[in-house]
Amino acid sequence: MKQKDLTFKFTLMFAAFIILSLSITAVFSMINQTKIYKEQREESALFVASYLEELLVADDIYFTWYQNYYLEKCDEFRIPFEFDTESVQDARHDYEASISQEYPGLVLGEDIDFKDLSPRTKMYYEIYSHEYYQSAFEKAREMFDLKNIYYMVPKSKGSDDVTIIIDSVRKNKTIFRKKFLNLGKTKNYPKAKFKNLWKTWETGKITSGYDSFNQKCLYYKPLYINGEKIGVIAVEVELSKIMRDIYMSTIQNMAIVGGVLIVFSLLLLLLIRAKYIKKLIKLRNAIEEYSQTKDTKIANQLKPEITNEDEISAIILQFTEMIYEVENYIENLTKAKNDLRNSQKHAIELNELATKDSLTGIRNKTAYDREVKKIEIDMNNKGMKFGIAMIDLNFLKKINDNYGHDKGNISIITLCQIVCRIFKHSPVFRIGGDEFVVILKGHDLEQIDNLIVEFNGELKARQEDEKLEYWEKTSAAIGYAVFDPKVDASYENIFKRADDEMYRAKKEMKASRE
Repeated sequence: MKQKDLTFKFTLMFAAFIILSLSITAVFSMINQTKIYKEQREESALFVASYLEELLVADDIYFTWYQNYYLEKCDEFRIPFEFDTESVQDARHDYEASISQEYPGLVLGEDIDFKDLSPRTKMYYEIYSHEYYQSAFEKAREMFDLKNIYYMVPKSKGSDDVTIIIDSVRKNKTIFRKKFLNLGKTKNYPKAKFKNLWKTWETGKITSGYDSFNQKCLYYKPLYINGEKIGVIAVEVELSKIMRDIYMSTIQNMAIVGGVLIVFSLLLLLLIRAKYIKKLIKLRNAIEEYSQTKDTKIANQLKPEITNEDEISAIILQFTEMIYEVENYIENLTKAKNDLRNSQKHAIELNELATKDSLTGIRNKTAYDREVKKIEIDMNNKGMKFGIAMIDLNFLKKINDNYGHDKGNISIITLCQIVCRIFKHSPVFRIGGDEFVVILKGHDLEQIDNLIVEFNGELKARQEDEKLEYWEKTSAAIGYAVFDPKVDASYENIFKRADDEMYRAKKEMKASRE
């Protein structure tokens, strides 16, 4: 009886020690976890903001045009409330078609400025741009499991109001029984309550910490384009979710600490109760083996010892459950890694789409500009050989006006196929509505004169083929220039010579027709 009472007293003593230790651990763990988790959430939020910042900055002046026109005319926009990726592509097609129709052969940002566009084309540009940026913000919110993401522009000095330009959570308004996006929303953010927002805007720098509002945390990052501060990206995180994760993390830490304390306490008790030493040795060996091998079979080996007759059995049960939990955690971690890899793959695919011409499938102006930058760097290397061939489609406007844009597209695609087939060893780019550029390399550079003869011969054969429709009788002018390190100090030199040759060929073709 004495032995039993003593064991009971020791048990109470250890129990009191464990409860006190867990309470202290819980307090310090909560403090530490709160600090660490909030820092992690801030880092994650700023990562998302940086990702979106890169997206907007990459568009450079095009995004500035979009923002300025939005602030001026957003009340007149009618963007459908429900749109998807296909709708964005349709909006882009409408904008490009308007540019091609009203300003044939001109490139926005190079040959024509945004302010010179017609109101109709500006509206098409704005609708496409907003749907594109809206989709990007929505995908980022879903991917990183955030409450919301805004892009906002503070109003005049002395005002606490901001204009929400992009909101990843769509808001609608009804006009004549149709739902449209509710744009141009103005919200009031008092400076006394949203100190980090206004500090970020006024200093133009990221501030540590967040603003708390309605159980939400708001993190901010200023947006600069061409050195000019134009707005603020705000990332909204649900505070209750943060606290819930902190509580769960604290509970897990307490469970681990509690398990260790229980094991330690039981070891001391088993010194008094010698008949349990064997079980303790087996448990200890299992822990050591698992720490080295991480083999879940160890849990099955310990199951016979779980008799539910004593405290040691409870420890063994908790340990086996911990093994399964660790195994599940590793599986979840592996899954998260695979998801991240898939996200990176998706980002690469999106980048490829950004450099691909939607009509012909070849590389577009963006890809061409990147290639030019690489060539300009490599032009200083001795022994570099390349050339430029300029191809310009004839009669595109006439085809579009008389037969429709779909027939004009057929002419563009047909010419593209001929160019790609003849210059099959060199990259081909569509840099305008009816303009193509070939960066001549290798075999194509060596055989350029023969290839041009072949190119002109094939076009002539098509023009004489009575079976073909007018828009299928492809007509185009071609000119080329070869890099000469003695005279060409820049890529622009070679491009201009090729362009001049192309226009000379075009004049000769026109003279022959007359």
